[in-house]
Amino acid sequence: MSKNVSLALFALLFVGLSGLYYLHFSEQKIVYVDSARLINGYQGMLDARNAYQKKAQIWQGNVDTLANEVQKAITDYEKESPALTKKEKELSQELIRTKQKRLADYQKAISDKAAQEDGQMTSAVLEEINAYLKSYGESRNYRIIIAATEYGNVAYAADGLDITDEVLNGLNNEYSGQ
Repeated sequence: MSKNVSLALFALLFVGLSGLYYLHFSEQKIVYVDSARLINGYQGMLDARNAYQKKAQIWQGNVDTLANEVQKAITDYEKESPALTKKEKELSQELIRTKQKRLADYQKAISDKAAQEDGQMTSAVLEEINAYLKSYGESRNYRIIIAATEYGNVAYAADGLDITDEVLNGLNNEYSGQ
């Protein structure tokens, strides 16, 4: 083997070992959070879900009111139908169809609005969490924070690399103004 090849192999070995040493002994770590625990334990998400549920209850109350109006119109029509003229029957049937259409239109509108508001709420909360994770990671000099899901992403992690509880405590403290 020539001297240049030996020197190149030595340099390559030195660089490789130096890199491994740096990765092994540096303070910069790769850590992870359990995203489901983080999201479900974040008070901001819990508050957003409660606010959404209150709106959903109001929407459902409106749907129930319209459905009751339709049912009452049908019941009234069935009771009064024998005594009604042909023209009165047609008007009553038209009124029922109009109420049914109004109910269906309202249900669709509410369904669309609920999906939109749920998406906006979730997006806003995830932006808060991601911003916090970024500042948290930068302040601790982490190279990367991985979000583990219920479906995997982290097959193995050494003890001490799951920072979910630390992040969750800090996130909730920041949310509550502490």
